[in-house]
Amino acid sequence: MTRSALLPLLALGLLTACQSAPDPRFLGPPEQAPGVDACGAAELQDMVGDPRSILDSMRFAVPLRVITPGTAITADFQANRLNFEIGDDGTITGIACY
Repeated sequence: MTRSALLPLLALGLLTACQSAPDPRFLGPPEQAPGVDACGAAELQDMVGDPRSILDSMRFAVPLRVITPGTAITADFQANRLNFEIGDDGTITGIACY
């Protein structure tokens, strides 16, 4: 190879070497495979049928969203977000991660 052909390859190699690893503080939560219980909803399924008021005394280590009838919700997916769906009668009708 000639010197003029090696120069672009050398420049590309130097630029690649200058990249640093992304800062893990800005990556957000790790992606979960579909179907993985990232928020712990599986172990809370016995709460289906309980009154919504039971949630007032509970604390969770993951993001929480309570969805009541007529509530507009965002379409963003967060595998680690715990969602409680509330029925018209004020009881918990579903618990899921999304």
